[in-house]
Amino acid sequence: MKAGVDYIGVSVGALIFNKEGEIFLGKRSNKSKNERGSWEAPGGAVEFGEKRIDAVKREMKEEFGVDIRVVRALHTSDEMIRRDKQHWVPTTYIARIKGNKPPRIMEPEKCDAIGWFPLNRLPTPLSGITKIDLKEYRRQRSGARGSD
Repeated sequence: MKAGVDYIGVSVGALIFNKEGEIFLGKRSNKSKNERGSWEAPGGAVEFGEKRIDAVKREMKEEFGVDIRVVRALHTSDEMIRRDKQHWVPTTYIARIKGNKPPRIMEPEKCDAIGWFPLNRLPTPLSGITKIDLKEYRRQRSGARGSD
């Protein structure tokens, strides 16, 4: 049985910002589980018995070889990827990379490219969850209230 396909999957992601306010994104490879070719804030599935905050740190280390400092949780949302017939419940965190070690692609079967982007010049296409995350990030920064 597969998480997100045979049952609802639990996942995590990170909006990682540098000192210039740019966001770190990776381009999903053609071998990715879903949303192939989309640019996305990195993340992955939570393993059984693992805390979400530990999962997001592990994923960043495994996928990009960096340690992160989680600043805060941004939100938890619902991600329905209809094209790939998947359902995930992701928690997204705001984070920064610890130290000066630049991220690098550690799992080339999952990621084709990486980069830092200003929020007003993001690559396309963006994944569905990254669009949701950025909308919430901007909403919180503007001080807008969410709807119930």
